[in-house]
Amino acid sequence: MSPAGAGLPGRRSKLVLVKELVEAREVARMPSPAPAPQALAFDGTLLWMGSWESQRIYGIALPPFTVAEEANAPGRPVGMVAVGEDLRMVCSEGSDDRRFIRRYVLGHGFTMNERIPCPDDTGSFLAFDGIHLWLSQRYNQRVLEFDSQYRVLAELQADAQILGIVWVGGLLYLSTWHGKGGGCKIGRTSRDAGRIEYVASLPFAAVSLTHEGTRFWTNDPRENSIVAFTLPPAF
Repeated sequence: MSPAGAGLPGRRSKLVLVKELVEAREVARMPSPAPAPQALAFDGTLLWMGSWESQRIYGIALPPFTVAEEANAPGRPVGMVAVGEDLRMVCSEGSDDRRFIRRYVLGHGFTMNERIPCPDDTGSFLAFDGIHLWLSQRYNQRVLEFDSQYRVLAELQADAQILGIVWVGGLLYLSTWHGKGGGCKIGRTSRDAGRIEYVASLPFAAVSLTHEGTRFWTNDPRENSIVAFTLPPAF
């Protein structure tokens, strides 16, 4: 497979603010099995967490919130998502923090011969819409859509740091960070919306996003916790 090119063809979306946001409802919180929880993904059975500090990934049964599978990562896990029988993961590798997309085969391990460079050597979180993989770039404040050869199909431009992304019910949800004054906000968009709307806030920097059918899951790294939340009923 070839890495995504430098060009950015396709759609662009602009962010539209919602002035008053209701705080998302926290419905579960559990201690992380390792310090500095960073990446999250749900494979249909296990909730996977990647630790920035231990450089390992952990498959957590929900419940009883116990680790059912774990493995060393080829770098520091940044973001990941389930794609069929695999996990795709952004890894920070080497002392110079090079960013690559890796593949983990559930029950087997990482395929060490597959390493896709992130565009501009920058990548944070991953989402999968059922057909295409999406990669966010936190400080570039954008999300890129890939085809099967990791070529860029489209770009979604935000106006804040992106801390996590996940596709749910045909919508892309984003955890965004607006600094100490603006805090963490959850936004959403669709392929053809042409904009992102904010739908809720969270009282901490919500790092990574995934969804297990009924709830969103994120990390609260300062508390070394993994948190489930739901959005206000109106959304």
